[in-house]
Amino acid sequence: DDKSYYLINGSKLWISNAKEAGVFLLFANADPAKGYKGVTAFMVDAQSEGITVGNPENKLGLRASSTCPVTFEDVKVDASDVLGDVGLGYKYCINILNEGRIGIGAQQVGIAKGCMDVALPYMLERKQFGTAIADFQGMEHQYAQLATEIHAAEVMLYNACRLKEAGLPFIKEASMVKLYASQVAEKVASKSIEWLGGIGFTKDLIAEKFYRDCKVGSIYEGTSNIQLQTIAKLMKAELA
Repeated sequence: DDKSYYLINGSKLWISNAKEAGVFLLFANADPAKGYKGVTAFMVDAQSEGITVGNPENKLGLRASSTCPVTFEDVKVDASDVLGDVGLGYKYCINILNEGRIGIGAQQVGIAKGCMDVALPYMLERKQFGTAIADFQGMEHQYAQLATEIHAAEVMLYNACRLKEAGLPFIKEASMVKLYASQVAEKVASKSIEWLGGIGFTKDLIAEKFYRDCKVGSIYEGTSNIQLQTIAKLMKAELA
């Protein structure tokens, strides 16, 4: 009955940077009877009594960032730690997710460009039969094609950013760039290892890290299938 604080219980898996976090952005239902309209955002000190951070997942990629389960057991959170308005947490969460897809698109474009930065100089330097690998026509066609796809993804990225900053509808474009950039990054990361040959398959070069890191791009912040559903839904809405 004391309205000065909330008592929070629950757990959530796959929390990024959980081990390093000093503050948790928490979404919890302050009024379950209202369904999603009761969801509220809180800022919670990570050192609060009752919070337990579990062991990090042993992930394929993004290994510099911890990903852990977090459990809240009778955690007392002051009413002053509500972020925004009570009951608007779901709205805030969806907005963050939509914006975050642009960020994932940027991450994937960066990975793809990083792969090119590693592989292309090597192909220009490495020679077979007296000719640089990059000068064989079969190789030229491969990296020219992927450079074009990287450029297309980057243009899509900046367009989504432009729309968001201008306060225009951007959700479809955010889903598109996340979907496409993650596909391009995965393709370029895979090809760059092939272009580098045996050394690309070792940890001596960073290409293998790019290959591991890019895979999650088609999974988090909404899977690729979710992006396709979102795009299709918005396309139909535009014609309604």
